Amino acid sequence: MQRTREPLDTYLLRVLHALLTEQSVSRTALLMGQSQPAISNALRRLREITGDQILLRGKSGMVPTARGEELLTYANEALAAIDRIANPPIEFNPATSEREFHIAAPDYLDAVFLPNIAERLRREAPNTRLIIHPISNDLNYAALLEEGTLDVVIANWLEPPQQLHMSRLFDDEVVCMLGSHHPLAERGISLKHFLELPHLAPTPYIAQRKNFIDGCLAEQGLRRKVQMAVPYFGLVPYVLMRTDMVFTTGRQFAQHYANYLPITVLPSPFEFPPMRFYQLWHRRSHKALDVIWLRRRIAEVANALLKRTAPEEEESSTD
Repeated sequence: MQRTREPLDTYLLRVLHALLTEQSVSRTALLMGQSQPAISNALRRLREITGDQILLRGKSGMVPTARGEELLTYANEALAAIDRIANPPIEFNPATSEREFHIAAPDYLDAVFLPNIAERLRREAPNTRLIIHPISNDLNYAALLEEGTLDVVIANWLEPPQQLHMSRLFDDEVVCMLGSHHPLAERGISLKHFLELPHLAPTPYIAQRKNFIDGCLAEQGLRRKVQMAVPYFGLVPYVLMRTDMVFTTGRQFAQHYANYLPITVLPSPFEFPPMRFYQLWHRRSHKALDVIWLRRRIAEVANALLKRTAPEEEESSTD
């Protein structure tokens, strides 16, 4: 019957590493603050565990066997792993990190917000990778956050999930967006117009849940006429330029396209609350240094956008 070998504990692993590095029982004993008999006993136990002599006496001292040289490589890797487990990193170094970050966000943010995040990461963490995932009906973002497939979700749903951590990013004023050829582009839109006009709307991100605009209207017993739904916000300005529809959205998105295309931005006749965007993450990554760093960069980009869009009289205010 084969005898069960003694398990290799951390102490023996450190003795193995020291013996193979020092190639001397006496120097290993001095290095580890142990007696020579104790180290000799440890070497005997290591030989039994590995089935190899590990060190042999040569003409000029002890020399490792071929298996011993191989074990030194394994010992280095194992001790490094133990050190990482026992001593977690105290900081995240973005300049050298090759981490791959995963963010899920609506393409509403494609025009300004997400490009600014990309710019920030390229400048501060040039070796990292950034993967943006679209939010759609079939995206189980809560499960993906829990699994670690996603690091952060950026959203503006009326009722964020209670089981996730959340931090507020920015508020965006709700406005109406239409082609500059539209008959009401210069006159403005009344509430009566708003409810009677054909509307362009985004395809709902989550099945069987109203989007922000329709949810707010429904709370007041109102309903608009949605004539067309599009899955990509990038289509919106081009559809408006060719139709008589109106699109209700945040000012940042609308104004971006109005700066470059024949698009007009008008105040909303309905008093919508601001569109509040926030970032969500799971408790599994709440204390992860790399994800904390990412969340802070996202928050800083949001703060920079707020400063650029704040009224002039508020520019000099401090937190």
